[in-house]
Amino acid sequence: MSAPNTTHVGTPTATLLPRFAAGPVALVTTTHVVILTALSGRYGFHRDELYFLAAGDRPAWGYADQPPITPLLVRASAAIFGDSPAGVRVAATLLGAATVVVVALLARELGGGRAAQVCAAAATALSTFVLVVSHMMSTTTVDMLLWTVAGLLTLRLLRTGDGPWWVAIGAAIGVALANKWLVLLLVAALGAGLLSVGPRSVLRSGWLALGVMVAGVLAAPVVVWQAQHGFPLLTVAAGISADDGTANRVLFVPMQVAYLSPVLVPVWIAGLVRLWRDPRLRWARALAVAYPVLCVMLLVLGGKPYYAIPMLLMLTAAGAEPAVRWLGRAANRRSNAIAAAAVATVMSALIALPVLPASWLGPVLALNREQGEQVGWPEFTATVAGAWREIPAAERASAVVFTSNYGQAGAIERYGREHGLPRPYSGHMSYADWGPPPDAQDGPVVLVGGSAMAAFTGCRVVAVHDNGIGLDNDEQHTRIVICESPTRPWSQLWPLLRHFY
Repeated sequence: MSAPNTTHVGTPTATLLPRFAAGPVALVTTTHVVILTALSGRYGFHRDELYFLAAGDRPAWGYADQPPITPLLVRASAAIFGDSPAGVRVAATLLGAATVVVVALLARELGGGRAAQVCAAAATALSTFVLVVSHMMSTTTVDMLLWTVAGLLTLRLLRTGDGPWWVAIGAAIGVALANKWLVLLLVAALGAGLLSVGPRSVLRSGWLALGVMVAGVLAAPVVVWQAQHGFPLLTVAAGISADDGTANRVLFVPMQVAYLSPVLVPVWIAGLVRLWRDPRLRWARALAVAYPVLCVMLLVLGGKPYYAIPMLLMLTAAGAEPAVRWLGRAANRRSNAIAAAAVATVMSALIALPVLPASWLGPVLALNREQGEQVGWPEFTATVAGAWREIPAAERASAVVFTSNYGQAGAIERYGREHGLPRPYSGHMSYADWGPPPDAQDGPVVLVGGSAMAAFTGCRVVAVHDNGIGLDNDEQHTRIVICESPTRPWSQLWPLLRHFY
């Protein structure tokens, strides 16, 4: 391997960074944790969390729509802190808090002093998107942290030129690949930035090969599992692009403005401009190129707009220093900024967190449908149980509960025992891998959602779910159907019932 470089585009390795503002950043992070913890038990599980709990009970190197890290973290958090929304969300809260700290470190890496670090931390902690994914556990919660960690390590490599940082970068990428493959877009975007504006010297280091090997070793079990199962992750990604690609493209730019907060747009734009124009940060220009490259890739692929948000956090870290300087030039700027930040914080909390009564969520769902997906799952399960009880007791041993999606199945699996419901089955995502029912269960079918009635005989609607508060979430008005039997053995039906989106 080549020896580590000792200099880098005019910036010596020994250049001292500003002292880390540990105390103020800790105060911001603690406030973030306290708020999230206080609200973590409101409403209930999100449909994805219910699915992750089910997946975590069936540990594997992969699932149809994701690698294993998030389901295993959810199951571990539930085991340690309690099988409840508050218990599961301890992991989300800690990951969100870690992201706040990493963004402050990014600001420091780019020369930001105490005020800039605190500004970057506060902007992250109070932004809408970060609050959403720090409140509830999702693959994006983990991805947000791992992308920003990879960004921090990359900046350290570029600033110092020390090749061994490639090993740490490879480890971060490898762990990210075991959570979600979207990190490959970050790798491609940063690679394009390095190739176009440099410093290309880091690409000639022998440490790069070792970093790639580390990433490959960490990701190998996940890739092997996907290969053995026909790469369902790629099928899911293609389905997202086909179903939502047009809407994703139309909404991409507006969502870049809205996801963190409109108030923060000048900050991350200032960061983009600073990275490109400041001669002292010439070594970091690749980051300025990487964001637009990432945006172009997402527009071409029809990816979801929020996939780019971790890079906006990196740009926010870069823009914190000029934002602090600008605010320091006039007292009226500070007062206006404080007022705008206060309004933005209130709006972020209303959109992202369960602060309103659930019955008031209607207008919020237009901006964040994830709020509605945390409401009403016990009641939904009770509706299904009412339909189950309509099946004669003598026929229930051969009966099946079959759902249209993993959220329904996860809710019934979590809450159904107290109603005497059997294990649910579904053809959606990894639930398809955990089925089918035994062929001997050829009796009545409680069909939740009614989307597959052609596969069953004698179907009749017996209930329509009402959450009781008039909330128009995804399961409101779901039909519950009882069918006499499947049209053929489950083993033959199962390939036809499987779906990925």
